[in-house]
Amino acid sequence: MRRRSGRQSAPGAGVLVRDRLRRHSGRQSARSADLRKFCRASGAALDIHLIAIGGTGMAPLACLLRDLGHDVRGSDGPLYPPTSELLADAGVEPLVGYDPAHLEPRPDLVIVGNAVPRTNPEAMATEERGLPRLSMPEALDRFVLRDRRPLVVAGSHGKTTTTAMAAWVYSRAGADPGYLIGGAPVGLPSGFALGGGPRFAIEGDEYNASYFDRGPKFWHYRPETVILTSLEHDHVDLYPDFEGLERAFLGLVERLPSSGLLIACADYPAVERVARASPCRVVTYGAGAGGTQTRGSETGGAGVGDVRLAGPVESGENGISFELDEAGERQRIELGVWGEHNAANATAVWIAARADGLDPEAVLEALATFRGVKRRLEVAGSAAGVVVIDDFAHHASEVAASLSALRQRFPGRRLVALFEPRSLSAGRREFAADLAAALASADRVFLAPVFHRERLGEEGFDPEKLAADVQRLGAEATACESNDVLLEKALAEAGSGDVLVTMSSGSFDGMPRRLVDGLAL
Repeated sequence: MRRRSGRQSAPGAGVLVRDRLRRHSGRQSARSADLRKFCRASGAALDIHLIAIGGTGMAPLACLLRDLGHDVRGSDGPLYPPTSELLADAGVEPLVGYDPAHLEPRPDLVIVGNAVPRTNPEAMATEERGLPRLSMPEALDRFVLRDRRPLVVAGSHGKTTTTAMAAWVYSRAGADPGYLIGGAPVGLPSGFALGGGPRFAIEGDEYNASYFDRGPKFWHYRPETVILTSLEHDHVDLYPDFEGLERAFLGLVERLPSSGLLIACADYPAVERVARASPCRVVTYGAGAGGTQTRGSETGGAGVGDVRLAGPVESGENGISFELDEAGERQRIELGVWGEHNAANATAVWIAARADGLDPEAVLEALATFRGVKRRLEVAGSAAGVVVIDDFAHHASEVAASLSALRQRFPGRRLVALFEPRSLSAGRREFAADLAAALASADRVFLAPVFHRERLGEEGFDPEKLAADVQRLGAEATACESNDVLLEKALAEAGSGDVLVTMSSGSFDGMPRRLVDGLAL
């Protein structure tokens, strides 16, 4: 195979990323020098305080630090299950509210969550007192990832499920991985583990690390292998233009070592562009894999040729099955979840596991028994002949993929989508046309109010117009003035055999459970 050039990105893009990386690294160097004594492998337990300890990444980090033998404390607003239970099980009782007094006695180190503003009283006191501090991803780097082989799963879609799938496969295959997942995998004890093997699978988030560490979180994760599932415009509040988002992913890819591996989905043009900047071996996968000059070197483990889907994805009672074509050789894979997007996710995990030399039969058995992640097409319950599904989809591509998967799983049944435009991107007018096209693949659509209506202002879409657009595309649609009205209308229309799917990146006011309870009356 021809070895890929490490510098074939779009003109100027690599230079921009490298300059940004240098600036970012330079800003970190001064305070990093003060932190080195706390991050050496001295074996001494540190007293560590976490500001906003209840965050989706901060709470698992607190538990990992406890597992490493450190004394952990922290503060946040009132916490509720499952986060409160997670911390309680680890022996951590967070303080409620933010107060400089919480920094007494003086901790050895403060870790600051990315949702904490610089005006937070504890953050201000940390600076005033000159306390050593780290962002959450910096702390993961220094305490967890330094002596491991990080497998970073990044992309606009699918990273939570793919990371969970990798953790499940490596665990079942006896590799004892560490992992940190931004969700609750079905079948694993939790979404995090230190593990004892060399691999550490981590969900790579492109969002900023903290108010004093403005680079993407995944720039800190020292990747040895990267799975890049997709790349579309999202997080518009942080990346107003797509080029800025693409540069963030370029920065991740360029941080791979020459001995590393990039596993890239060739179905996305932006992924292919980013992959050209890789300094290491690249393996492509997906329907379009192998059709471009993105092949890697001949070095590496077993099963690392470009892989494409061969034939249709078939749906069954327990999940899906499909065939892969790897350099002319066929491999049949069964997967315990539904959807063509999950076939792609499984292909990426198959490539990573085979490159690491895991037993192929063990990998196949693990994929067949994978049962997904909570809030990713999760059955919330059923009543009166109606099935209620809870899903995290909020981007148009995710909505389309989830509805397609439900068509596979529940053929011939009426599919009703209840969509909440929760994120700052989901409610934007510029994405409304794509969202309408995606939602129109349901039979019936109910739209909740735009969650960030006031913040978005004129940039937010008009739900009534979106509903009319969905209707023109063939699905009956209604824009509801409140979530309570949406619940009432959905329950009034629900009939035996229907499948109701709630789609939101937030709590949606507990809509899945309220639907199940309402149907049971």
